Amino acid sequence: MSGTFVGMPAFPAAAREAVRDTTLRGNLRHATHTIRAKRARAVAELDDWERLRQAGKRIKDRTLRHLDRYLVQLEESVTAAGGVVHWAADADEANRIVSELVKATGETEVVKVKSMATQEIALNEALEAQGIHAYETDLAELIVQLGKDRPSHILVPAIHRNRGEIREIFVREMGEWGRPAPEGLTDTPADLAEAARLHLREKFLRAKVGVSGANFMVAETGTLVVVESEGNGRMCLTLPETLISVVGIEKIVPTWQDLEVFLQTLPRSSTAERMNPYTSMWTGTTDADGPRAFHLVLLDNGRTDTLADEVGRQALRCIRCSACLNVCPVYERAGGHAYGSVYPGPIGAILSPQLRGTGSEIDASLPYASSLCGACYEVCPVAIDIPEVLVHLRERVVEGGEAVREGNKVRLRPAKGHAAERAAMRAARWALTRPGALRTGQRLASRTRRLHPRTLPGPGKAWSGTRDLPPVPAEPFRDWWRRTRGGKDGGA
Repeated sequence: MSGTFVGMPAFPAAAREAVRDTTLRGNLRHATHTIRAKRARAVAELDDWERLRQAGKRIKDRTLRHLDRYLVQLEESVTAAGGVVHWAADADEANRIVSELVKATGETEVVKVKSMATQEIALNEALEAQGIHAYETDLAELIVQLGKDRPSHILVPAIHRNRGEIREIFVREMGEWGRPAPEGLTDTPADLAEAARLHLREKFLRAKVGVSGANFMVAETGTLVVVESEGNGRMCLTLPETLISVVGIEKIVPTWQDLEVFLQTLPRSSTAERMNPYTSMWTGTTDADGPRAFHLVLLDNGRTDTLADEVGRQALRCIRCSACLNVCPVYERAGGHAYGSVYPGPIGAILSPQLRGTGSEIDASLPYASSLCGACYEVCPVAIDIPEVLVHLRERVVEGGEAVREGNKVRLRPAKGHAAERAAMRAARWALTRPGALRTGQRLASRTRRLHPRTLPGPGKAWSGTRDLPPVPAEPFRDWWRRTRGGKDGGA
């Protein structure tokens, strides 16, 4: 399993396979409809939801404008509190830093609290290559790890699995990773959760090193925040002697007071709860409690280049609530694996191509993995205009390729794909700027409409196979206007 799923096909091919899996579609439909309905009720309880949403947007935008200053402040605050800050420009550097920190302790096992940043850089695989075993402790992440699978949802990584499948994974795999599943394990949620609790408890009590992410980092105090629903995060953050947190640089907020907004919007948008069951906060180290050593690895890995894009940078506002996935008609049918990234769904379609570039076939296809219906923007708690960014990235793929930083400037590297689309747009521009040619073309199309095919040829056949081509009218609009308006021309 790779954090970037290198080698996967482009979205259209992966999605085509996914929609044929009726079990997968049933699991996704049930889960996403349930979550979105609960979220809608939770949000409706707040009269000031839209004001909270705009407040979150403004806080994030202000932070991104002054990110350099706040990151320096964060480093100073963490250091003053007894922590050590490491800067990682890319995945390789982050993996090297974490591997060396773990090896310095002499340990060969780590427990992890759910962190999408570590999945993004494929940390588990990097540690495994160094002889270090990383154990996921979030229930859904545990299911994915035991099943040798990949996460398919931001909030519920095993959303594509049903209870029967989870039971089979526990019975088959738990014994290979530690404590085996109980005899006679059923597929009831309570029994599955108890099996996971017993399996993980021995790892919590044995592990000397914990690896975490963070939902937020507070610049003024050096405080990191993890929100979760199972208590596994609390165990990972307090029991180990060494704690290593790998966090994207965009997760910073300036002040403690800024957390107030996000601790209201994140639970309601993600789990549809009024407040999160477990909110863990830690600032450096203390002699009396918790880890004796704390390391913060600040991860760039494409975020600085994303920040340079005036339209695309709004993707860095994301607080990983997953609300956009649960309302997206494309995600509901294709599932998360089709996106070829740890960031699936609408947010992944704009975040992954910016973090990784659009040079690969799969990343060039992601901006097209959307119907542009706008449902994702309507539910986003920080008002990311995902459709706007999708169109912006489509333009980059078609016209300019990917953004490349050269010193203090960003240029567009020429793209090689989508030649047919570029040719079609050029032809349309030529016709629409020449009224006479357009009029002649419309009349010709009307007079030959009985000869027109019912489906498009070549690559367009797949599109028209599920859609009706609009029929060409018997009379062009301009001719109808002149006939019905007394001979006056209806346009230039």
